[in-house]
Amino acid sequence: MTEVSILTENFAGMKTQALGFVKRAQFDYSFHQLKPRLPWKFISAPFWPNPLKAVFPFQPKDNSVIVSVGSVGGVVNADLRKKNHIAIHIQNPRIALNKFDLIIANPHDNIKADNVLVSRNALHHITPSLLSENLHYWNSILHDPVKPLVSVLLGGNNGRFKFGVKEAEQIAYQLKRVITKNNISLAVTPSRRTNPSALKRLKEILSPFSVYIWNGEGENPYLGLLACADYILVTIDSVSMVSEAIATSVPVMILPLPGKSKRISSFINSMINEKRIRMFEGKLETWRVTSIDDTDEIINQAKLKLKL
Repeated sequence: MTEVSILTENFAGMKTQALGFVKRAQFDYSFHQLKPRLPWKFISAPFWPNPLKAVFPFQPKDNSVIVSVGSVGGVVNADLRKKNHIAIHIQNPRIALNKFDLIIANPHDNIKADNVLVSRNALHHITPSLLSENLHYWNSILHDPVKPLVSVLLGGNNGRFKFGVKEAEQIAYQLKRVITKNNISLAVTPSRRTNPSALKRLKEILSPFSVYIWNGEGENPYLGLLACADYILVTIDSVSMVSEAIATSVPVMILPLPGKSKRISSFINSMINEKRIRMFEGKLETWRVTSIDDTDEIINQAKLKLKL
């Protein structure tokens, strides 16, 4: 069994991609959170002269496979590769591509090389069997038997998009109109990045309705919202959340937020062009969709290339 060490900072989207890759590849793995030391935490990782000294110590097993995500993980992985480890990196490493045995990127990363595999979506662990299991578990909790379920996945501020109280109000009033005009049930789950004040305001506006809003206590219903949904609304700020939503077989609509990101916009536009998602314009829309998920195909190609 292939043993993998995962190297990344403590960001949910990065961990999701790495774990999606190793779990679906059925690799044994260990997770190692990278914490840059002072003063290196204030300097962009590609400029570190000695990456292994810039982070808290990590010692992988000899000849192991290392999977990294993000620029910090990438420079550390590339440095470790000098010691005969197999280096796999997810996302654009922003350093020389030949420092890795394999790179898994998305079209919006705009990189090409013989060692680069391109996935339309961010890698993740959402599979049909996982959705089926969670449908069985969550259906009676989330799904009204006579009403379609609209699942709402909320992100938060990320340096590129803003999601504060004002934005929460706008989304809440849109959802309020959807509830009053359609015979639907509504379930909402925030992420770790969701501003507590924004979530509180959204709850206040939707309080007259019987809406399921996860309060952060008990089991996270995120997989249930994906599995049970008849429609999914997801904020624009996260490629990972959108990628997981489009792995389902229901219409996915994007909740816009103020801000901009060339990388995220490119991904969103590509999924619009594939007719997999639409921008949310205040009303529910139905169209024929199929699941998009390149994760298994990418894993198969990676295993063949690296003989894992």
